[in-house]
Amino acid sequence: MLRFMFVGDSQTIGSAGEHTWRHRFWCHLRSACEDGTVAVVGPRETLYDKTADAPTSLAYADPGFPRRHLAGWGEGWLHMAPVVADAVRTCGPDVLLVNLGLIDLGFYTDAGQTAANMRRFVAEARTANPAVRIVVLPVIPNIRAESDAPFAAEVAHFNTLLAKAVADLSEPRSPLLLATVPDAYDIHHDTYDGTHPNASGEHKLAAAFADALHQAWGLGGPYRRPA
Repeated sequence: MLRFMFVGDSQTIGSAGEHTWRHRFWCHLRSACEDGTVAVVGPRETLYDKTADAPTSLAYADPGFPRRHLAGWGEGWLHMAPVVADAVRTCGPDVLLVNLGLIDLGFYTDAGQTAANMRRFVAEARTANPAVRIVVLPVIPNIRAESDAPFAAEVAHFNTLLAKAVADLSEPRSPLLLATVPDAYDIHHDTYDGTHPNASGEHKLAAAFADALHQAWGLGGPYRRPA
């Protein structure tokens, strides 16, 4: 059995009432693989409740899927690097699907510091599983980058550093893979606030990871976009 763990910030944990891209990815994976060959693991399972301002909700639009994850509203590489080893050790994932970076650059660290935390994350994950595979999505388009040129430049710089880190750190026993930002990702169509994905955006984020896994490692199949 191949075990996947989602790692991310608010785009990945999602909020009450949403499907989340995690759900979209799981539906794809379930249809592309034989029953019993894949699983989703992680130390958390809740959504973020905007009313309570806390990750306390289980009100998924479709609760009937494996809800486990390692994601948090307002959490980035800075926050996940210290906790990933314990999560990997406890939950036993074989593959980490990581969508982080925007919150770091927006509130906590510059591009260089964020890249350093990404490298620490990889090192920590490998202390728990030296053969763990990691798929990383670059920081995707967002509303702040559209209107704040210095921030957009910082995002672009980090994405360059991220690509270099993935190339530097990948090894045969523990490969790293850089997913591709969807070409057609449009914050005015694929998000509900310029940052967080709506249903269309959820499908596109799920497809980014699914297609990377299929093309690079032969896992699953091509993502079937909704009509």
